Amino acid sequence: MAEKKVIFVAFAIEDERQRDFLKGQSLSPRAPYEFVDMSVKEPYASEWKEKVRTRIRRSHGVIVLVSKNSLTSSGQGWEIECAKEEGKKVRGIWAYSNDRTQLVGVTTVAWSDTNISAFIDSL
Repeated sequence: MAEKKVIFVAFAIEDERQRDFLKGQSLSPRAPYEFVDMSVKEPYASEWKEKVRTRIRRSHGVIVLVSKNSLTSSGQGWEIECAKEEGKKVRGIWAYSNDRTQLVGVTTVAWSDTNISAFIDSL
């Protein structure tokens, strides 16, 4: 069996429930991947950034849950920049069907099994 792919999920803390839905998709025994994230509710310390960078380095790619909350989430913004610095492929997924927020430098597509699987398969 192929190696399980690790996908880092960058999201605004206000979209934590959407992150939970996304992670739920990897619970299927057929899913050849797992999602990881570094959600925190405290201010970001340099120690947090070091841990995030380590997790991003170990991941195969990064999915960004994009919403209007992304525009003001400093932690999510930092995670996206870190992923780019580490040379990871980044794919935005709109967190909500009625929110089509655009993030500069992040190609974003609709949330669907097909779009998520295609990204993971491309890694």
